[in-house]
Amino acid sequence: MTAITVGNETRPGSRAVAKYVRSSAYKAREVLDLVRGKSYSEAREILTFSERRISDTIAKCLDSAVANAEHNDELDGEELFVAACYADEGPTLKRWRPRARGRATRIRKRTCHITVVVARYSDEELAAIDARMALKGTGRRSSAAEARRRRVAASRERDAARAEEQELEDDHEHDEDALEEFEGDLEDEALEEDLEDEMDEAVAEDEAVAEDAVDEDEEKES
Repeated sequence: MTAITVGNETRPGSRAVAKYVRSSAYKAREVLDLVRGKSYSEAREILTFSERRISDTIAKCLDSAVANAEHNDELDGEELFVAACYADEGPTLKRWRPRARGRATRIRKRTCHITVVVARYSDEELAAIDARMALKGTGRRSSAAEARRRRVAASRERDAARAEEQELEDDHEHDEDALEEFEGDLEDEALEEDLEDEMDEAVAEDEAVAEDAVDEDEEKES
């Protein structure tokens, strides 16, 4: 368990670290600033609807930190918040890009290490949150459960849309294959018809030559 200092109070917390993430620390910090100090359910919702690609990695790191708190410290995930989160720079991968006149420019592929620390609200803070939720007519647990249900429903809708899109692509490829096969059959039939026409023409020419030869023989005999 990690000791987290929040204001003038030190409280236990749990953390999770994602190392060697293929993104710059600057991009990760922009998203981490959005969830710092938020409750777990609110932070998870922010990350779910964020358009930044790094949000998926941060969401996995947050889920891992909450899972560590629930499994190792026996804390309730609905009573946790993001006490600290930061991104440190990792090793930079050097690559080269060819340019004009035989030159080359360096490409720097940045990496970072993302750390998320979650801690439990104090009893006074939990009481204040419950009172605030009671004024709104919803409970803290019910709102968190509702947010989780929305995330699951959105994930299922995305999976269904991807499956439907993949099925449409497969059908389109099948139609293209069938069309190519049909065109191939048409070409084969056209070739067969051409061959038959050529054979008929050759037979007609042979018959004409034979008739001419017979006529010449009859003329010679007469």
